[in-house]
Amino acid sequence: MRIISYNVNGIRSAVTKGLVDWIKEDSADIYCFQELKANKEDVPAELFEALGYHCYWFSAQKKGYSGVGVISKIKPNEVVYGCGLEQADFEGRVIQLSFDHFTLINTYFPSGSSGDERQGYKMVFLNDYLGFLKSKLIYQNSQLIVAGDYNICHQAIDIHDPKGNKDSSGFLPEERAWMDDFFNVGMIDSFRHVNKDPHHYSWWSFRANARNNNKGWRIDYINVSESLKEKIHHAEILPSIKHSDHCPVALNLNI
Repeated sequence: MRIISYNVNGIRSAVTKGLVDWIKEDSADIYCFQELKANKEDVPAELFEALGYHCYWFSAQKKGYSGVGVISKIKPNEVVYGCGLEQADFEGRVIQLSFDHFTLINTYFPSGSSGDERQGYKMVFLNDYLGFLKSKLIYQNSQLIVAGDYNICHQAIDIHDPKGNKDSSGFLPEERAWMDDFFNVGMIDSFRHVNKDPHHYSWWSFRANARNNNKGWRIDYINVSESLKEKIHHAEILPSIKHSDHCPVALNLNI
């Protein structure tokens, strides 16, 4: 089974840049999108349905902002829109799909780069989200896949300039410590499980020709619970795919 996570930075914009043609060629089983920037009725779902995908969208209440979606060749047993965290659900940040062998949680984590207020909310979200995740691991389903744009680089290897960005949102000590806690509760970084090399990034600033110079950040992940660790067949980042300032990240599981 092949799963893709992709912050499309506006799904309608990504479609105009060839997203659907790429999906037709790539043909993964499941795509998790973040930052739809579109209301449900404005997403061109029929283009994905024509390729054989079931479509599920959870938009923010604010127009043109945030939002997540999943398209899947396999019809899920259940879809839950949101995660029970009021502000996160208002901003359309989490959608959950249950399949026979795992539960998939697609999440668009908040960014704190716009200032102290949003950074403060980001930390509140992270703490609440970890509690939500623990409840999933302990009480509901131990086989989890948590895909999305986390807006955090975990280690120095995950960012092109760790010293220069030590005070930047997305690489702050408290954010990185949260990632430690996330993995310590029983989650596995699928990409780092198979690839320990540096210079692999999933987001680049639009400034200073950052993408062409590969001065990026690895902030997009498909992480799995410990129970799925041995089922990881392959994980990769796809920087050549360019419909967004992010690129897709992929996970192949032996399910």
